[in-house]
Amino acid sequence: MSEFDEGRRAFASFRVLNGEDSHSERDQLFRNMAKLFSFVSDRCDDEQVVQYDEALCLLAELVEVEARAHVAKILAPLQRAPGTVVVKLANDDIEVARPLLEFSNVLSDDDLIDIIEKQSEAHRVAIAGRATVTERVGEAIVEHGDSSSVIKFVRNANAEIGRTTLEKLVARASQDAAIAEDLRNRAEIDWKSLRGEIDSVADRVMETLGEVDGRFDPVTAGKVNAVVYKRMRNRAGFNAQEWKVAYNQVRALTDRKQLDDRALARFARFGYGHHAAAAIAVMLRVAPEIVVKWLASQDYAAVTVALRASGLQSDLFGAIASTLPWRDLPTQGHQDMMVNRFEALDEEEARNIFELWRAHSFRRRSAAASAHMHEPQAMTA
Repeated sequence: MSEFDEGRRAFASFRVLNGEDSHSERDQLFRNMAKLFSFVSDRCDDEQVVQYDEALCLLAELVEVEARAHVAKILAPLQRAPGTVVVKLANDDIEVARPLLEFSNVLSDDDLIDIIEKQSEAHRVAIAGRATVTERVGEAIVEHGDSSSVIKFVRNANAEIGRTTLEKLVARASQDAAIAEDLRNRAEIDWKSLRGEIDSVADRVMETLGEVDGRFDPVTAGKVNAVVYKRMRNRAGFNAQEWKVAYNQVRALTDRKQLDDRALARFARFGYGHHAAAAIAVMLRVAPEIVVKWLASQDYAAVTVALRASGLQSDLFGAIASTLPWRDLPTQGHQDMMVNRFEALDEEEARNIFELWRAHSFRRRSAAASAHMHEPQAMTA
């Protein structure tokens, strides 16, 4: 069946939204609409995604659990999916939520942490087994989870264990031999030392594990040196996969009308540089590759003008600019320069410059157009 036929079937029974139907018709419409979206998701603009989102959210309230579970499986692997309905289904009964909790990249760390805090242990177990579990999400699991989710988290080789999380795990391990055993076994993975100044933390970990399990081998402890972060978040350097995930999560925030200064402040606070960069592209409605080029070429002037044109406040600008995944980490001098230029540039002037760039496909503008800024490097849309 063609995509056109699928679309015609999906929308032909819209009377169900007004209650003029049977449960089976509602269920079928819900399934068909999700299937259609999966066919065209990579070609939908943001307005079209919002339309799907609103319809799917409404239908989700009207259908049985089997239909919701079916749609959750359809949406789970999509890189771009309607943000509101994904969060809604991820907070549903576990048989509905599980595929989204395990696989959906549309769910942000904030979404997952909220689910960890409010939903069941089964929800936490599903999250603990994700392909990647970040430090913040892992800390929430250890803070709120029962033994099953914590053990699943510790056994996940791709889970990031931060310093605070590690200390909480040690405290729990002193009361739970299963957690202690799994922590000990993580020494067989490629552990990395956090830094010399927290070696004492590692020593305390090893001592505690040794007390819980008398079979612990001090030679192994010497080899790994410190049981600490699996990986420190790199504040500089662009990662294509992280960018792809971040960009779609930011668009999902836009679907839910939650991309605002509070979201930007969270990105800066927790070092989510790729999310901050994606937010710039979405807020300013520029092609994502434009922002990527700014970062790759260390184009501080372009970022400064763009964010001044967006109406960002000075303190938030400084935090965002230093968080972005630049090719090389900006020096303190570069950061101070960007803040000074940002404060010296009038917002209306910045908008005029930015719109001039946009009108000329972001090609190099004349030097006379920028009295306060160095000219950005040439770039094409």
